[in-house]
Amino acid sequence: MSTGVYACPVNDQRRPETTGPKRQRNAAATRNAILDSAIRAFTRHGYDGVGVREIARDAGVTAMLVNRYFGSKEKLFAEAVDASFAPATVISEDSASLAATLARRLVERTDPDAETLDPFLLLLRSAPNPRAAEIMRAGTERHAGHRLAELLDGPDPERRAALANSLIAGFWLMRAVIQSTALTETDPADLTARLERAFDALLSPPGT
Repeated sequence: MSTGVYACPVNDQRRPETTGPKRQRNAAATRNAILDSAIRAFTRHGYDGVGVREIARDAGVTAMLVNRYFGSKEKLFAEAVDASFAPATVISEDSASLAATLARRLVERTDPDAETLDPFLLLLRSAPNPRAAEIMRAGTERHAGHRLAELLDGPDPERRAALANSLIAGFWLMRAVIQSTALTETDPADLTARLERAFDALLSPPGT
């Protein structure tokens, strides 16, 4: 006799109907979130100071998903370096005023009240790891080194660009990170003038 209650058989394999559109994962947005998280983490803590789990947690994903998108922590670091070093920071696109623009932008960007230059912090804090140093060397040569060398006429443009980038990095370290009193309390106009002469000497072709 029927009880009036519908009993669903235990072996019924029918799936319940969905009530709305299935949510699709935005792969590009997820990848960008992971990369942004990695850049922040490596900048704050260096290559050895952070792991994939911490990066994944900050991005709101799992460590397994990080590895699925990037393959490994090393490959993720390489992409973080590439994304960080790609934008031009102080290098001008005008070769005619290159030394003057480099000097002016460097003094402005290393002012104690200026925005932090994250690519330099990433470089500084990750450099102790030999493999990270190799990746960063390739990144700086591919971006800042290549960008500056392309603006130079005459022989050995890569060597001259590397010398200028060394001055940029050293000045940034001493003024923005260590905050050397002699550099933070000197008139910015005087610093700019002295740096311009230094850049002009480093970037000029040999014998000029």
